[in-house]
Order: sequence, then structure tokens, then C-alpha cells
Amino acid sequence: MRKIEHIGIAVKNLEESNLLFEKLFGAPPYKMEEVASEGVKTSFFMNGPNKIELLKATNPESPIAKFLEKKGEGIHHIAFDVEDIVSEIKRLQSEGFTVLNEIPKKGADNKLVAFLHPKGTNGVLIELCQEIR
Repeated sequence: MRKIEHIGIAVKNLEESNLLFEKLFGAPPYKMEEVASEGVKTSFFMNGPNKIELLKATNPESPIAKFLEKKGEGIHHIAFDVEDIVSEIKRLQSEGFTVLNEIPKKGADNKLVAFLHPKGTNGVLIELCQEIR
């Protein structure tokens, strides 16, 4: 893991949250995207070298909808940039971590992604991200 790639925040209303974070950071989101396979709409903000991803559910069965129902709005995950996601998945499995999707899938912001189960990471959902080349 080379660095924190972004912090994901689950929100109920993306438009209202975009306005709030635009006021907070003094700039609009640099990118908005829907990831239909995950049932989510996203907005990305830059704050210096750091990225914040806002996530809104697009259907009631999506992981974000379930998170919001159970925990409410707030930090959903911390994403880490990796050079080789397949090798990193294998390494983390050999260390005893549970990977939720062993085959990386296309995520937002031109990334391949995989997630570690939060039960093995002190309750924090960890996302691995590799830039699609």
C-alpha cells in the first residue's frame, strides 16, 4: 500500500452534500460518476493532495444503502493506492485478511478495486485501488 488514495463518505443526498463540501473546500467536485454495478453515484473532491469521495445509493439493495440504514451518514471506507492489486490481494490473504471480492472489479475514478472485510480490520472497510492502465 503506497498511500491513502481517498476517504469514502456515505451520504443520503448527494446534491446537498456536494454543496456542503464545496463550501468546506472552496471548490466544486472535480468528478461525478455513477457506478451502476455497485448501485452508487459518486462525487470526488480534492483537498490539497487528498481526495474525498461522496457516495449515494441509487437502489435500496446497494452496499451504501445498507450502510446508511445501519449506521447513517459518515465515513464508509478508507482506500489505499496499490501498484498491483492482484499481488496485494494474495499478500493480504496470506496474512489472514478476508477479501470480499477476490477478483478486482471496476470502480469509480478509473480504478480497479477490492475490499477487505471490516471484521478483520478493526471495523474499518478497507478498499484497495489500482489505476486502470
